[in-house]
Amino acid sequence: MKLPTSHPQSNNLNLVCKLHKSIYGLKQSPRAWYAKLSSVLEAAGFQSSNADSSLFVRSGSAGKVVVLIYVDDLIVIGDNANEINNLKWYLKQKLAIKDLGVLKYFLGIEMATSHKGLFLNQRKYALDLLQESGMLDSKPARTPLDSKIKLDMEGEPLNDICYYQRLVGKLIYLTITRPDITYAVSILFLTPMHSPTMLHLNVVKRILRYLKGSVCRGILMKKNDNVHILGYTDADWAGNCLDRKSTTGYCAFV
Repeated sequence: MKLPTSHPQSNNLNLVCKLHKSIYGLKQSPRAWYAKLSSVLEAAGFQSSNADSSLFVRSGSAGKVVVLIYVDDLIVIGDNANEINNLKWYLKQKLAIKDLGVLKYFLGIEMATSHKGLFLNQRKYALDLLQESGMLDSKPARTPLDSKIKLDMEGEPLNDICYYQRLVGKLIYLTITRPDITYAVSILFLTPMHSPTMLHLNVVKRILRYLKGSVCRGILMKKNDNVHILGYTDADWAGNCLDRKSTTGYCAFV
């Protein structure tokens, strides 16, 4: 790395600092951390998934253990409690880690376990979004979108475009556990995000009003005895009034 400007020999362009330890703030620190963590997991018998480099899986006679990585947060699941405990002990020998116990909250997603299965929702995330947008005391709506609405670029332009873009971005993240608002949100980012109008903002407010009345909804992942997959798809041919493109929707159930 380059010498700091306050260093006595900073004017000497031929001298550099030899980096012994990667620290926060450096561009190479995420790569260095991932290289260290992945090497520790691979030494424990894990293999990186070809579909997702942040997913590591170890299968054996004692059972299967799966590790999911998000920067320096790890989710560990498996079908053998002893294997999970052994992995935690192994990681403590190699890294400075803290066991937070049973998974309850991760990246804005709340997780509740019961005899029925695993329930995922973003209740706190949705309430924070309603608070930020000033819609916490709004009147709930029964549907996320008016079925007869047609979005176009004509109308009064918004003064604060960043505010609108921030709300749409947060709504997109909310669709992880709320597929019922996916279509309503999708038509917002299918239109140009750099020039929204008051009509677009009203659609956002309609979605927020719908969330106000259904803030506790989420996805229930049940324990099934089969892997039967059922899919549905539909298309609105040339439904976009701006560029006459089609909108295709689909959903899959396992």
